[in-house]
Amino acid sequence: MIFTTENILLIGSILLFVSLIVGKTGYRFGVPALLLFLIVGMLFGSDGLGIQFNNPQQAQFIGMIALSIILFSGGMDTKMTEIRPVLGEGVVLATAGVFITALVTGGFIYWISGMTGQHIALTLVEALLLASVMSSTDSASVFSILRSKKLHLKYNLRPMLELESGSNDPMAYLLTILFIQMVQAENMGIGSLALELVMQLSIGAICGYLLGRLAVLTLNKINIQYESLYPVLLLALVFFVFSFTNLLQGNGYLAVYIAGVIVGNRPFIHKKSVTSFFDGFAWLCQIIMFLTLGLLVNPHELLEVASLGLLVGVFLILIARPVSVFLCLLPFRKLPMKGRIFVSWVGLRGAVPIIFATYPQIAGVPHADLIFNVVFFITILSLLVQGMSIPWVAKRLNLGMPEPKTGNTFGVELPESIKSAMSEITITPELLQKGNQLMHLSLPDNTLVVMINRENNYMVPTGKTQLKTGDKLLVITDNDEALRDTYESLGVKEYTLEKN
Repeated sequence: MIFTTENILLIGSILLFVSLIVGKTGYRFGVPALLLFLIVGMLFGSDGLGIQFNNPQQAQFIGMIALSIILFSGGMDTKMTEIRPVLGEGVVLATAGVFITALVTGGFIYWISGMTGQHIALTLVEALLLASVMSSTDSASVFSILRSKKLHLKYNLRPMLELESGSNDPMAYLLTILFIQMVQAENMGIGSLALELVMQLSIGAICGYLLGRLAVLTLNKINIQYESLYPVLLLALVFFVFSFTNLLQGNGYLAVYIAGVIVGNRPFIHKKSVTSFFDGFAWLCQIIMFLTLGLLVNPHELLEVASLGLLVGVFLILIARPVSVFLCLLPFRKLPMKGRIFVSWVGLRGAVPIIFATYPQIAGVPHADLIFNVVFFITILSLLVQGMSIPWVAKRLNLGMPEPKTGNTFGVELPESIKSAMSEITITPELLQKGNQLMHLSLPDNTLVVMINRENNYMVPTGKTQLKTGDKLLVITDNDEALRDTYESLGVKEYTLEKN
């Protein structure tokens, strides 16, 4: 079956539905949803149900759009206060770490490729090209797995890993382009590479920051009658950031990630509804992107590169990634050994390496199909081995922390313009020792209990309202510090506190 204008919606809707059902089922067994989306695409592809899709240019375009949304949404969810302490580690991993990974892995591929069969022997430059394509960690995989597993880690490891994966694409992209040109006998010296890297990083960072500030200003100043159009406006701004940065010879992926961080850490109108829109839309983009890449591959060709892919994948996971991480983190003494081991393990490969693997195909370099299939094989291996074991590794290294509870059972959200804190507590017998009426509950000044949830029945209380064990109270205050101190003095151990 071939995609046509008549059946594309039918095929697309079936693929999305099946992916969501399979993803829900796989979540119970700890299988990364993104791996399942890839597999669904493969099952519906040429070797499965027969959907024909073999256009690397279209796959690259779909991946470019999807990654822009995923990186921007990931940036919006990243707190600046969490990034700042690990900025140095993240930047070094995203640049030197990628280079070291490519160099070490490329040397191994060159040595091993000739031993697995003469028909897939690679030159040194081709081996370095293959290593460069898969040298960066994948932002979609890292964001998705760390957040879907609700991992809250010590030592700011999660923001460090998200910062690395969100900003390491420029180095992998430049190395990929460099070795493609070398394979095609085009000159591009180390000096030119270094200059282009500096330009891409600096222009991308500057454009991301300035255009991110401009996006916030635009959202707050423009007056649109319909609230539902604000996500559409921001979506247009995201695509503008990406394309305008590329037009200036900067890296668009880095720019949209930084713009997302800037937008997410500043107040703007309808922020919560816009953020919810991008969360859902980013998931849709991930599903479409991984389905597309799954359709693009011919699974029977993966068997032909299984021996090489398995050897390179194991080397990348167990040697190349740890070597690059430990060398890059040598100057940062505060991070303990178990933190370095965990960062070494979370070197997830995913959509980005596969998309980069389409560049040699489009350029027509020798062994381009081999490179694509090996990268695809290693991506599946990485998601299967590393993606499924991340929670277990975090637990074994004692790096996990309880995920802070967010939201409330009342479904109430404060507008961004209201600078108050909202809290939810559950009444325990200890809180009723001084009396069971609301007036007997000692709360700081400028604090109100605005609603009570009792067995899923809601009521607006007064001072004489009698409280019962198990009641949930929605509390609003202007003094969150005093309220936190009051909770501690009353012995309240479990509560939420949302501050605008």
